Amino acid sequence: MIRDESVSLSTSPQSPLQAAVVEAIEAGGGWLPFDRFMALALYAPGLGYYSRDDRQFGQMPSSGSDFVTAPELSPLFGQALAAQLRQGLERAGASHVVEFGAGSGALAAQLLETLGDSVSRYDIVELSGALRSRQQQVLARFAPRVHWLDELPASIHGMVVGNEVLDAMPVQLLHFDGTQWHERGVVAHGPGLAFEDRPTALRPPGEGRVFLPGTVTEIHPQAVAFLHTLADRLQRGAALFIDYGFPEHEYYHPQRQGGTLMCHHRHTAGTDPLVLVGEQDITAHVNFSAVALAAQDAGLNVDGYTSQARFLFNCGLPPLLAAASPRERVLATKLVDEHEMGELFKVLCVSKDLRWQPLGFVVGDRSHTL
Repeated sequence: MIRDESVSLSTSPQSPLQAAVVEAIEAGGGWLPFDRFMALALYAPGLGYYSRDDRQFGQMPSSGSDFVTAPELSPLFGQALAAQLRQGLERAGASHVVEFGAGSGALAAQLLETLGDSVSRYDIVELSGALRSRQQQVLARFAPRVHWLDELPASIHGMVVGNEVLDAMPVQLLHFDGTQWHERGVVAHGPGLAFEDRPTALRPPGEGRVFLPGTVTEIHPQAVAFLHTLADRLQRGAALFIDYGFPEHEYYHPQRQGGTLMCHHRHTAGTDPLVLVGEQDITAHVNFSAVALAAQDAGLNVDGYTSQARFLFNCGLPPLLAAASPRERVLATKLVDEHEMGELFKVLCVSKDLRWQPLGFVVGDRSHTL
């Protein structure tokens, strides 16, 4: 066992969330796998980051928020995305939309406003009671079409949307010391928490890939399991996932020695998930190759993969920009600027029984890179 002596001292053992983490560590024999720690830090009922009555989403730190997502940045995001949903609904002969993890509710409002009567039912799968309450306020004018669920519907005939959802699914951390792989977990250490590594048979995907000594990276079993569940529930339709990430050959590139795990607090990025437990977001970039492969293995078709910029352009963003006010145009260009969201964020489309060419990938499809 190898212990990393970097310790969290910012959250006292008396805080309810840290007490829950320590209790889970003790129940696990003194060691908690990182994915279970991440699940508690983000989703522990009433205590985790997404379960508290705080405002996580917003454009500026002065709002009390920690980060901004595309729908909060500009309503043109949802208006452009709606064009892809409309095509999918028409192709599927459906009027049902499912959003997984609706955040502030801004995207749902944009989609419902733009799609109008094309959507007869809009389901939101939301695990956070606090976010669900906020969404209900934002979307009150669209009742009774909007419904909240604790899990994906048993049967889906329509379109599924997940914007910045896969990155918030707990990941397992792996550390390579040059000879052996270890799984990274969390232990109690004095008044705080520390990392401790244990030998493991787990490996990053891919054969013959070179990893440098000291590499720390992630694997994504929960995201893979989610795709299998989605494939089982989706009868006819498509799912769109918008998130930051890379194809596998970039994700596990030798130069990416530190992995992709990131924390966000008051619009500042950090790399230590053991501080501000429950007060900061914890995310990892998406391995889109693994997600696409899981979809294929589960019987779904991979219809397209491209950058957010290219996807939005294909979905009609230019005329929306032309009609926007100067201020709206400035904000919306951050959606497509290469040094902002345009290139880092990607869009993946998977489907069942549609046999279509989704318009968001007509130009610039990168599926061959997965």
